[in-house]
Amino acid sequence: MKKACLFLVILFLLSKKEIIGQVNLIQNVSARKTLSLDGVWDSQVDVIGVGSLARFGLIQDRKPTKFVYNGDNPRNTELVEQDMDMADKINVPGDWNTQKEKLFLYEGNLWYRKKFSVVPQANKRYFIYFGAVNYEATVYLNGIKIGQHKGGFTPFQFEVTKELKNGENKLLLNANNTRGEDNIPTKIADWWNYGGVTRSVYLIEEPETYISDYFIQLEKGKLSEIKGWVKMSGSQKAQAITVEIPELGLKQNLQTDTAGYATINFSSKKIQHWTPQSPKLYDVLLSSVDETIKDKIGFRTIETRGTEILLNGKPIFLKGAAIHEEAPFRTGRCYSEGDARTLLTWAKELGSNYIRLAHYPHNEIMTRVADEMGLLVWSEIPIYWNVKFEKPEVYANAENQLLENISRDKNRASIILWSVANETNESEPRLMFLKKLLEKTKAVDPTRLTTAALLPKESKSEFSLDDPLGEFVDVMGCNEYIGWYTLPAELAPNIKWTSKYNKPLIISEFGAEAVAGLHGKSDEIWTEEYQNRIFENQVKMLNNIDFLRGTSVWVLMDFRSPLRLLPIKQDFFNRKGIVSNTGIKKMAFNTLKTWYETK
Repeated sequence: MKKACLFLVILFLLSKKEIIGQVNLIQNVSARKTLSLDGVWDSQVDVIGVGSLARFGLIQDRKPTKFVYNGDNPRNTELVEQDMDMADKINVPGDWNTQKEKLFLYEGNLWYRKKFSVVPQANKRYFIYFGAVNYEATVYLNGIKIGQHKGGFTPFQFEVTKELKNGENKLLLNANNTRGEDNIPTKIADWWNYGGVTRSVYLIEEPETYISDYFIQLEKGKLSEIKGWVKMSGSQKAQAITVEIPELGLKQNLQTDTAGYATINFSSKKIQHWTPQSPKLYDVLLSSVDETIKDKIGFRTIETRGTEILLNGKPIFLKGAAIHEEAPFRTGRCYSEGDARTLLTWAKELGSNYIRLAHYPHNEIMTRVADEMGLLVWSEIPIYWNVKFEKPEVYANAENQLLENISRDKNRASIILWSVANETNESEPRLMFLKKLLEKTKAVDPTRLTTAALLPKESKSEFSLDDPLGEFVDVMGCNEYIGWYTLPAELAPNIKWTSKYNKPLIISEFGAEAVAGLHGKSDEIWTEEYQNRIFENQVKMLNNIDFLRGTSVWVLMDFRSPLRLLPIKQDFFNRKGIVSNTGIKKMAFNTLKTWYETK
């Protein structure tokens, strides 16, 4: 009890920081003036961390120091043991596991180097922006350490205005994907630990004072009221700016305060609300003296009423699939628009109006394409299984990943659910930890719903939801695997579902494994018929849950996992996909599609 009380006090102290501005990510990078640093980089495997040893010259923060990996490759001695000019090549973005056969199972340090040329302009500011690096990144520019970041699925940036040179620059990065018990996620996860620079890298150029961030959405529960804020960064934070939605004939002239903030207020009866059937996006323009930022934003409300989920004030049933960020056909980490469109097109073909992006924040491309295609999104952070909930430093890491996720995607109409956990065991530290994350979520984004994937209490005749966390989420998620991990499939239709809470339920996972193209009897495991039999019984059960308001099948496509060792049948793949990683639709795909047509 004493430990729990101490943890609560520490969390309270952490919460006293300013809510806005903890994560200073530049919003909408694609609308900025950027230099893409994607392409071929130099790379060097460093199994034991040689590059960080003092004997090779340790780089100090913001102090130019000779370093064996800074790109200078000094030759004042013949005893040169590292030379990035002679190093291997690797593509960015992209994981190292599927690019290099010898690195397929590798976990550890890998050094990246990129040379690029630029002519820095006076009165401009420059930032290096990484879409994601898994898991820990240490970044250097021209021999100067500019920062570190932990977390493999969220963006981060460092200002490099002072370090940037006229002409050739050398960007150096150490990526380390070593799993750790105190990490988020922890040492064990049911997806591949793809290492490296898995998303795009940019050099961003901004005016000395620039529009750094904004949040523009419908006010909760009000279909004609657009609310939000805009933030300026720089030495002249207080200045006149304009926000416009030309198609609606809306324009507001604002004056930011000395902290750089101004609130946004629009009212219009003409708003065409974003829905899966009609995913309307409006051009939104934000202009200061020195720049104009353009975004495409949809406007919709999302609420609950008892056990109902309301989109734009009307009840909706969420029909969908969970998706891992696994690239179709080629496998490896998704990073391209083509990857996103393939996966989301399969989801639409299934009859989905909703997707669960499991179990971590996906590429920004995915959420923007979901905006365009009309797919509602459950977005989550990798609080997964055995997290060290009693440790304040683990909470700080989790909160940072949560805030980076919300910061990047808070203007996406598609996102309706922020999830803080998946399949975590009940305990007092866990409840306090996740309750605090839920409170933080509501503080920074009151317009959306919160959820977590819970586990039911199971018997042969009844599944009940009474997890204490259910009291604090807006929507209950629940994972169940009747027919695969637990009870026989034929028991499913007669199972009674009960809940302690008068809240909507999403069955966030259900499913079974099958090898695409393997056929046999319906009681023959690993066949498509076996998987399909489970689905046929599942849909009978789902029809009988009166507070069910959505499902996301586990999973849309087969994906790599280190937990799946069975030769021939799995070979490091979780085969619960209703589509194979080579694009073959299994029998269960059509069974679920037929059921979705009735909802």
